[in-house]
Amino acid sequence: MQKTAGIHHITAMVNDAQKNIDFYAGVLGLRLIKKTINFDRPEVYHLYFGNDTGQPGTVITFFPWTKQLKGRVGTGQVGVISFIIPNNSITFWENRLKKFKVKSFQSVRFGEKYLKFQDPDGIELELVERQEGPINNWLLGEIHSDIAIKGFGGAMLISAQPNKTADVLENVFGFECIGQEDDFLRFKSEAQLGNAIDIKLTPSVRGLMGAGTVHHIAWRAKDEEDLLRWRKLLQSKGYFPTVIRDRNYFKAVYFHEEGGILFEIATDPPGFTVDEPINQLGQKLMLPSWFEGKRKELEEILPLIEVRVLEGDK
Repeated sequence: MQKTAGIHHITAMVNDAQKNIDFYAGVLGLRLIKKTINFDRPEVYHLYFGNDTGQPGTVITFFPWTKQLKGRVGTGQVGVISFIIPNNSITFWENRLKKFKVKSFQSVRFGEKYLKFQDPDGIELELVERQEGPINNWLLGEIHSDIAIKGFGGAMLISAQPNKTADVLENVFGFECIGQEDDFLRFKSEAQLGNAIDIKLTPSVRGLMGAGTVHHIAWRAKDEEDLLRWRKLLQSKGYFPTVIRDRNYFKAVYFHEEGGILFEIATDPPGFTVDEPINQLGQKLMLPSWFEGKRKELEEILPLIEVRVLEGDK
């Protein structure tokens, strides 16, 4: 059976680009690995954050657009995004969030302790200590490799039809169902990162797309040949995947599963060093070749943004 390794990336919608950078880079210590545009709406940034190398399974991306309305988290969406932190680092993160006036609280799910909080736009996040996953060597402010976020732990999905979504995870993507606890059903993949997916079984309000919500979740394909196999498999099971789209850093197909969530399958290669060296990731506005002729126009439209060490870290 064909299997995905787990999450490739997660993409969400927010209002303010600089606030987004200040939180995910400044507070959470992720590396801004790519500053580009939304290929479908080039007047909007597409910002990518990840670990020091931008490895699949660590990358969270954003469409920051000041004019978009506030969304509502609900069915047909990713409800919560989980990040892995090293063992014995949860107290550090609890104190760090408090220092930057981010409210947090602890909860337990499937025997693991989670530190739950929201980003400035209301996206639900949580940190969980796990041994698995490579060390993240990106340094910013007081964050160092012993406590730095490693990458995704997983995600919680809010489906309009939980059993249908469970069927896709298990019988299309090859996740293993490892059990139910309260109103959550958990699935795991074989990867070290982005490998634990929980489906919420109880009803929820219908999700509304907008700032503070997740746009889509992407699953990993080994390469373009693997992606073609995924596309044929989806078609054979009655889904309607898009044509393969070139996103410069990966190739991808998209489809809505029956619970209403937008799923993407994205290739690991070519990766984020295809257009700039690894030591310069995220420093310059990178445009795909078909937009390069509009660089000057786009640079005048897009707001000025920067990665900066926040006052509390100086």
